[in-house]
Amino acid sequence: MSVVTKEARRLKRRRRVRAKVSGTAERPRVAVFRSNKGIFAQVIDDLANDGSGHTLASVSWTEDEFKGLNKADQAVALGKTLAERTKAAGIDTVVFDRGGYQYHGRVKAFAEAVREGGLTV
Repeated sequence: MSVVTKEARRLKRRRRVRAKVSGTAERPRVAVFRSNKGIFAQVIDDLANDGSGHTLASVSWTEDEFKGLNKADQAVALGKTLAERTKAAGIDTVVFDRGGYQYHGRVKAFAEAVREGGLTV
């Protein structure tokens, strides 16, 4: 009997989600990574010229204005900030890639904050 770790299960879900979700120039992908301390997110155009993906906007919990917040408030603040940066880049519609995480808790709060910030997800 083999033991499948929690991380291996998440990566399997992540690959399954990425097989279906792809970002374009008109509708880029919001990729989320959740660590124990915070959230990292990027807005990515997967169909860029070289095919390797092009990051259009990003946000990280390591930025100074987010470090003092608790995890839930941090996720909301990061979502709103990413929405502002994405709109400044001229994008108003995105597709959400939850990165294999359950759409619950901080990931859900982040996605709802992105919507509140004015992006269509």
